[in-house]
Amino acid sequence: CASDTNRNRRTKTIYTPLELQFIEMKKKYKDAVLCVECGYKYRFFGEDAEIAARELNIYCHLDHNFMTASIPSHRLFVHVRRLVAKGHKVGVIKQTETAALKAAGENKSSLFSRKLTLDDSVEVEEVTADVPDNYLLCISENGDNPKDRKRSDIVTGIMAIQPTTGEVIFDSFRDCASRSELESRVLRLQPVEIILPSKLSDQSEKLIHSITSMRLQDDRIRIERMENLNFEYSHAFQRVTDFYAKEVPGPQKLSAVLSLDKPVICSLAAVIAYLKEFNLEKMLYNPSNFKRLSSETEYMTINGTTMKNLEILQNQTDMKTKGSLLWVLDHTKTSFGRRRLKKWVTQPLLKSSEINARLDAVSEILLSDSSVLGQIQNLLCKLPDLERGLCSVFHKKCSTQEFYLIVSTLCRLDLEIQAFVPVIQSHVKSPLLKNALLEIPDLLSPVKQYLKILNEEAAKAGDKTQLFKDLTDFPVIRKEKEEIQDVLSKIQLHLPDIRKQIKNPSAEYVTVSGQEFLVEVKNCHKSSVPSDWVMVSSTKAVSRFHSPFIIENYRLLNQLREQLVLDCSAEWLRFLDDFSEHYHPVSKAICHLATVDCLFSLAQVAKQGDYCRPTVQDNRREITIKNGRHPVIDVLLGEQDQYVPNTTNLSGDGERVMIITGPNMGGKSSYIKQVALITLMAQIGSFVPAEEATIGVVDGIFTR
Repeated sequence: CASDTNRNRRTKTIYTPLELQFIEMKKKYKDAVLCVECGYKYRFFGEDAEIAARELNIYCHLDHNFMTASIPSHRLFVHVRRLVAKGHKVGVIKQTETAALKAAGENKSSLFSRKLTLDDSVEVEEVTADVPDNYLLCISENGDNPKDRKRSDIVTGIMAIQPTTGEVIFDSFRDCASRSELESRVLRLQPVEIILPSKLSDQSEKLIHSITSMRLQDDRIRIERMENLNFEYSHAFQRVTDFYAKEVPGPQKLSAVLSLDKPVICSLAAVIAYLKEFNLEKMLYNPSNFKRLSSETEYMTINGTTMKNLEILQNQTDMKTKGSLLWVLDHTKTSFGRRRLKKWVTQPLLKSSEINARLDAVSEILLSDSSVLGQIQNLLCKLPDLERGLCSVFHKKCSTQEFYLIVSTLCRLDLEIQAFVPVIQSHVKSPLLKNALLEIPDLLSPVKQYLKILNEEAAKAGDKTQLFKDLTDFPVIRKEKEEIQDVLSKIQLHLPDIRKQIKNPSAEYVTVSGQEFLVEVKNCHKSSVPSDWVMVSSTKAVSRFHSPFIIENYRLLNQLREQLVLDCSAEWLRFLDDFSEHYHPVSKAICHLATVDCLFSLAQVAKQGDYCRPTVQDNRREITIKNGRHPVIDVLLGEQDQYVPNTTNLSGDGERVMIITGPNMGGKSSYIKQVALITLMAQIGSFVPAEEATIGVVDGIFTR
């Protein structure tokens, strides 16, 4: 019967309207922990409250029909992060109505409307802090046919998204029973979350289990399972077609997407469904920016086993960065530079022209007499994470503080690099460095106009109502501000009237606990107050009143103010949309800065004692290293200088193979790894720890 929907069968009690609203939302987001905005706090209900109590160490208790727990709204961001770190999916449900407008509207006696939003309360400190690569990875297999699932070799499609920078990567590949191809990609991307169909092939399940169980408890990779149907090609094709044909602005996008391989389309469909839950699907709007994960022809092959054994990104003991090759090479000053260097380290180059372009730049930074390079390096210090900030602007998730920080930093960089242009043209020789630096001012030039529009104090305070300096382009806001001003003047003009009525010529309005325009009367003079005034609050000594005129106008004022806040928020989003048209040039400028940061980092490595510039050639099959040392052990030992250098001579037409023998702990594997790491460093474009080194480009390094 109809009334049963409001009835909880277990307790035979009636659900409150808020509980009913929660039940409806929970049906939509079954697997998420929901925090629901209720006034000045966020509340959890039912099982979510019990999870929150356990994970956040807060109190939960029974309230009506549900267990409930709450957190203050200003701490939302901290608690959400803690829940996500513990492996939970979290949905933030915000009130979409405000109190005064609701009171004046048609639905004044009903419930506040609420909906799932993506929280935009990122602190500015967060932007300046270093953020790791947070890839969300989706994996699909061509297992439409049960026979295919039994076969050990399989075609796999992956899609990786980095929500903080908006990067989208895809790949498809045939894999053997050991799933080595999949392993190397997962290890290279180091995702924090993996989306999988409810059932993968046994070999893939085994691999993913082994990778996820390796991580520390607090740092676990989160696994999200989705129904197999989401990954079936016919269903995926339909979803992708609907998305790019109906929802995404601009034609030609669909054809770019449909040219992707089938398994990639299957992953993309699942990613669309997943990101839509978080209102993040805008990241997928521009398929021309999707990047294929390096194909073998572009970069050196380094599979997962090699990455682990050579300790390229993390050491094998406690899986931390210290003691890895990345740790030795990383002297970057910016977060986006650090992310780019990580890519360089996992993708050594194969063309000697590109390798030598990097080596030329590093040599120039080392040997240049000009002070300009030092000054440019100083510009990179203390920069916020521009790449992440720009992405946050593009997705309209940024606060005014974050926008101001990012845009003012970009303007400053533009001016400072512009000032160096003549010196760069005359003193910098390396094409790689020179072109990157000279292109930056042009790419950043459109940013200035956006800074001029904004009022700095309001942006830093997060006050959208005072944000725009000149309101000629914002007629709605101007009109509302004028109306507010009219009401305020009316209330001020009413003051002489009040003074007369209570016979107090010096009476002024007071504000107490956020209630404005109160008239304060000593309790001994209460009799002078007209009977139609409303008492708002009182103490032992005084009582505070609103006159009927003030009640009427104060209500109107609050409605106007709340409408102004809503309209200013809408204009702010439109303003961000406008700025987003410059996303690609600005993004390219940040890439150039990242490249410059990486080159300075490699120059810092080259400054260490006894490093030399390797000779790298395409057509030579040779590895000749004179007195080489292991780059990591060298740094770990520091000043003690205990590592004995070793020489290597291998060539295609001479000695091509070496068999290394010796006692345990004699240094065999250190020697073998040293040759591999020196080769790798040379092809990244770095100087190497040796007296001399000649490397013929190698296309892959394999270990077992």
